[in-house]
Amino acid sequence: MTQKEMILEYMRQEGSITAAEAMREIGCYRLAARIADLEAEGHSISRKSEKSRNRFGRSVTFTRYGLA
Repeated sequence: MTQKEMILEYMRQEGSITAAEAMREIGCYRLAARIADLEAEGHSISRKSEKSRNRFGRSVTFTRYGLA
């Protein structure tokens, strides 16, 4: 199974995916590139910006991708 296929399956099962989840669960270090590949193949992907705190207590922003 390719990374693109694993990302699609993960989004179908979990509803969405972040870069941290992609690294941890799939071993994909270039989620945005794989999302661009999926969109080029015709998949409709939604994006939502989220904020959280990192392990140092600093505010960080990241993108959560889902199937639109």
